[in-house]
Amino acid sequence: MTLAVTAGKGGVGKSTVAYNLGAELDAVVVDADLGMADLPARRGPDLHDVLAGRADALEAVDEGGPVALLPCGRSLAGARAADVTALAGTLDTVSRHYGEVVVDCPAGLGSDAGVALLAAEACLLVTRPTEPALAGAVQSRELARVLGTPLARVVLNRAGEAATRPVADALGAPVTTVPESDALARAQRAGQPVGAVAPDSRAASQFRALADSVGPLLDRHSSRSSV
Repeated sequence: MTLAVTAGKGGVGKSTVAYNLGAELDAVVVDADLGMADLPARRGPDLHDVLAGRADALEAVDEGGPVALLPCGRSLAGARAADVTALAGTLDTVSRHYGEVVVDCPAGLGSDAGVALLAAEACLLVTRPTEPALAGAVQSRELARVLGTPLARVVLNRAGEAATRPVADALGAPVTTVPESDALARAQRAGQPVGAVAPDSRAASQFRALADSVGPLLDRHSSRSSV
């Protein structure tokens, strides 16, 4: 199954959520933000190469780090050469081989974000408890609705539990909060999931809860696919 992680605007922690959720689900994380990649860069072919026809999708998956990752290039030339319409086929290839795939989508409402959402069976929407972030989240929620991609859950980043009810009401989905966390910041600097750096932290606990909440969705899809 392919699960898209999206956001209405940048800077809300979307890539952090995708990376840590991928770790908890033992999934391949695909950095599909073609112009502003934010996940760890690794040597070898990347998504730019795959979408330009220079590399095979499975060849570009790096299993050597703490999270299996299909990284994205950082160059403007690479982004320009990438054929975004080939993304759906790439995600399908990776999903068929590995099972669960978590896609770090571009933020916003551009065509590249739409392609990633359309290729996914469900999505998570990441936001923060600020007016600009929530306004963008409402727009992304509408884009997912138009494309027919179910919203599995909202992740409210750098927030406490008190903020969940109005966000759940506004976006029409259950909410998991991820608190401001020194442990999470330390894990990001180390290029590691927080569950590996500080497994007893509140942030690690919330990512485990998030994985548990989407796990049944993955199981249901896998059951249907095997029939």
